[in-house]
Amino acid sequence: MAYIQVAVPVPLRQLFTYTHTSTLYRGVRVSVPFGPRKLVGVVVGTVLESDVEDVSKLKAIESVLDDNAVIDDVLLKMAQWLWQYYHHAPGEVLHAMLPVLLRKGESPNPEPDDMLSLTSDVESIDLSILSRAPKQKACAEALEKGDMLASAARKRFGAPAVKALVEKSVATITATIPQFKCAGWLNTMEVGEKPIPDKEQSVAIAALNRQHNSFAVSLLEGVTGSGKTEVYLQAIEPLLADGKQILILVPEIGLTPQTVSRFEKRFGIDVGVLHSQLSDKARLQVWQRARAGELGIIIGTRSAIFTPLKNPGMLIVDEEHDESFKQQDGLRYHARDLAAMRAKQHNIPLLLGSATPALESLNNALSNKYHHLQLTKRAGGAQSTHQHLLDARDQPIHYGIAQGMLSIMRQHISAGNQVLVFVNRRGYAPAMLCHHCGETVTCKRCDRPYTVHKGQNRLQCHHCSGTRAMPSNCEACHSSELVTAGTGTEQVEQGLSALFPGVKQVRIDSDSVRGKDKLHQTLEAINRQEYQLLVGTQILSKGHHFPHVTLVVVLDVDGALFSADFRAPEKLAQLVTQLAGRAGRASKPGEMWLQTHNPHHPLLQDLVNNGYGHFARLALMERKAASLPPYISQFVIRAEATDSHLAFNFLQGCKGIFNQHHAVEMNGPFPCLIEKRQGRFRFMLVCSHQKRSPLHEALRIALPFLQALPQAIKVRWSVDIDPTDFS
Repeated sequence: MAYIQVAVPVPLRQLFTYTHTSTLYRGVRVSVPFGPRKLVGVVVGTVLESDVEDVSKLKAIESVLDDNAVIDDVLLKMAQWLWQYYHHAPGEVLHAMLPVLLRKGESPNPEPDDMLSLTSDVESIDLSILSRAPKQKACAEALEKGDMLASAARKRFGAPAVKALVEKSVATITATIPQFKCAGWLNTMEVGEKPIPDKEQSVAIAALNRQHNSFAVSLLEGVTGSGKTEVYLQAIEPLLADGKQILILVPEIGLTPQTVSRFEKRFGIDVGVLHSQLSDKARLQVWQRARAGELGIIIGTRSAIFTPLKNPGMLIVDEEHDESFKQQDGLRYHARDLAAMRAKQHNIPLLLGSATPALESLNNALSNKYHHLQLTKRAGGAQSTHQHLLDARDQPIHYGIAQGMLSIMRQHISAGNQVLVFVNRRGYAPAMLCHHCGETVTCKRCDRPYTVHKGQNRLQCHHCSGTRAMPSNCEACHSSELVTAGTGTEQVEQGLSALFPGVKQVRIDSDSVRGKDKLHQTLEAINRQEYQLLVGTQILSKGHHFPHVTLVVVLDVDGALFSADFRAPEKLAQLVTQLAGRAGRASKPGEMWLQTHNPHHPLLQDLVNNGYGHFARLALMERKAASLPPYISQFVIRAEATDSHLAFNFLQGCKGIFNQHHAVEMNGPFPCLIEKRQGRFRFMLVCSHQKRSPLHEALRIALPFLQALPQAIKVRWSVDIDPTDFS
């Protein structure tokens, strides 16, 4: 009889012991009884003796689902670090690391799939008949080097090309269980034409080449348009040629298609893609192929960091500063930090790239914990974007745009160029109020104004997603004089149609680009110059290449200047700098205008005159003087309840426990920046210490006492290590 420790997907910070007739491999999945339910757990280890007094009460494992581990030793070690560092339930950590279908107990082995191959008598076929069909010819030439999955061929060359080859008897499709081949891309890899790197790029590539087969973290700090992606491409080329796999994390699904396209075009190989819009089956297939070592490059969003790799060579985190790499619920991990831990365990290099590095990363680079690589000039001789402030005081405002800004926009449009107008709010207006009594139409569950969506003729709360019909009368005084306040993307789009009649425009926000490939298709249309005016939210700020945009206009930049969040200046500076990078990326010079009622604000002056690099280094000095991260460590305990007193009193109890036993600095409890959401009042307790280890030790000791507090079962509460968002 063996005692097996199993991580079960329940929100309890412990492992559970079960019995089995023999020992089991670590990392295999098992089906276990848990109360009235049957759950899929993961074996973490075997113990010789159980710490349970009456071992007869231990339950037996019902079935073993795998012959071999589905989570290898490196990922299992990473999982253990994860649940210890983030003080999270082990079962939920391992659950998050598996594809959805494996969580449900399905087989990790590949299912039968269609295989595409050249017909046996293909030598008798004259392939010149395909000369007028380049995609068919390219597919046939690829098949000459070896068979490939029909699904992969359709993705790479298009379904019509594959169908035509079969109809012409050039290729055949047979149902078979795919045999994944480790480093299979070596048979098809053909490095395409590449530009000669400039001096700074060459230095960065050479430095990265020296790091092969050893752990090192490098920060590539390159201004927007400086050719960071080209550095990635040339740095991974020798690794791919050596049969090593590359895992690349990107912040947004919207960036994935263009990034994938560029890597596929350069190396002529199949690139694995992982993001939330894929089906469960598609995600499992990429997981299987990466695990078998068949895929050389895997590109994905945050959770792709858990992808198993047979022969890893390098990890890359692109736009490493982006907030989306931090999970904000459940297991609140940061993919950038996890990438560093994983690279260390694999003994491979990690490359972090950004034009606006997070202050944590920049501090590590400046203190020599990371290698610091810099690209200070734009690639291809493109000029830096000139940044200006437009004083909106005393100017007529049309649809949120100052009169002076309209004149500048007309100049660029008249020259046949594109203009990008950034508005940090989707919808028509952020509020609706009564012109007679001033009452605002408010979401009762969140105590926040509804956002007006005129296109749908609805009001929507952007905090709980609740909607309601557009009212015709004020609920307080019954006046019919309801007006909107503030400006959103819908209103700017409508206003620009009136101000620039005949000029084609497109709006890009999460409302307008819903649906598969909608964003990708819109971006391609922009680069074909089908539109001259682009109106959008932060979706437009991240990494996109717009060669014909020569003017970026930022409306209402003042909103972020007066936030209670100490990270707000950093986030604003990153956003402004990233937006500036969308202009003047090709041969045309670009400029950016920030519309503000506070033109003398020191943050704006520093950004416009000195750039992000100077701002960030100054911000680090301010953080150090104020004893704020990255110079201290923090965690936040959040609590929420329908009764505000319950949440507040629970956190007061937490504070008492820490004050009683530990020398940890406590701030709060105080309301979260969004105090009420979905009918629940939200409070937080911020805990700090100069060093990380005493902070974590204090939390580890305190957690059982926190769980035993009488209010603990009456409120929703969570622990957030290294928080980045206080809303």
